Amino acid sequence: MNRSSDTLTIGGLARQSGVNIDTVRYYERRRLVPKPSRSVSGYRKFPREMVTRIRFIKHAQALGFTLKEIGDLLSLRIESDATCRSVRSRAEAKIADITGKIRSLERMKQTLERLTLSCRRSGSASECPILESLNGEDGLL
Repeated sequence: MNRSSDTLTIGGLARQSGVNIDTVRYYERRRLVPKPSRSVSGYRKFPREMVTRIRFIKHAQALGFTLKEIGDLLSLRIESDATCRSVRSRAEAKIADITGKIRSLERMKQTLERLTLSCRRSGSASECPILESLNGEDGLL
């Protein structure tokens, strides 16, 4: 029995999930949210549990997971033979990825700090060591 109180329109789903309607449509196109049934008048009828799913997606994104990775995590939730170890290994892989990005950002920051220290603040922009380094000729990057 599918009463209208058991379902949400796309606007209601978006509101309760804290996203906009285009986000719901995007998740639907990416198959993170299953295609809903439609009312006689053609409106999408989303089950209320989609609010939890969209919140899950948003929280996972905030932790750095890509939409593909989130799709994999959602699949693990419904696979009968999936284990917590599978989820943990994905989280550990994400930690390693984030650690690599932090190292890369630190190197970028250090390079920019060295470049700004080498800038004399006077003279022509065409002679600026910062711009020169972006040519890749001085080996600073």
